[in-house]
Amino acid sequence: MSATVSVKVPFAQGRQTVTLSYARVGSGEPLLLLHGIGHHRQAWDPVVHLLAAERDVIAVDLPGFGASPALPDGLRHDLPTMNAALGALCRELEAERPHVAGNSLGGLLALEMGREGLARSVTALSPAGFWTQAERRYAFGVLLGMRRIARRLPLPLVERLSRSAAGRTALTSTIYARPARRSPEAVVAETLALARATGFEETLRAGATVQFTDDVAGVPVTVAWGTQDRLLLRRQGVRAKQVIPRARLVRLPGCGHVPMNDDPALVARVILDGSR
Repeated sequence: MSATVSVKVPFAQGRQTVTLSYARVGSGEPLLLLHGIGHHRQAWDPVVHLLAAERDVIAVDLPGFGASPALPDGLRHDLPTMNAALGALCRELEAERPHVAGNSLGGLLALEMGREGLARSVTALSPAGFWTQAERRYAFGVLLGMRRIARRLPLPLVERLSRSAAGRTALTSTIYARPARRSPEAVVAETLALARATGFEETLRAGATVQFTDDVAGVPVTVAWGTQDRLLLRRQGVRAKQVIPRARLVRLPGCGHVPMNDDPALVARVILDGSR
């Protein structure tokens, strides 16, 4: 089921209305899925049916991405604001303290939710925040380049490129290790999502000073990294393990930065194992 919900979020300057789009399917303990910057909730489509066999799966479009509008004026796309908005969403959906799995930016948000006691378990796939400054500048440069290309490509050209394996590789090989496996429809949709993301610049700006340095105590944490991640290099997973020493560190062989499409069965198993 796809839906949109407006939630009242308390901030220092008063309560603000934040609108979030989400899809919900399955039954069992709640599992919140968080995508990366410039993406949308459909990034999780390859694994949702596998997860829904055991979990009440809620895939959300983060503010300013996918079908969710940007945050109201005066609110920053930073970690405290995202925590508050996602916490309010979970309360509204009667799914408080869910298991949380996130990819890239979503992995960082999942860890933050765990650190703040808003999650009962965390699975972070190539999470942001464990970079050196040079690695962050590289990643941000790549993301900005992808955004510029997505905004400049005419839709008919994107559609034509998506029909061939070579074209899908040209459009998405930065984030997928096996881009030819992505469907043409999905490639078109995610290219448009990147081009139209109203929260992209604000989110990237807020991430310029982010460095995850605190342990996540009291909840099970899994950190998983694709061996072919070209955006956030896999050595950052070792740093994540050093910061969160009780975390389970998992290799995802043959997977890129967004591993859900590269190996859906493996990613689903990692998430379900981490939430048991």
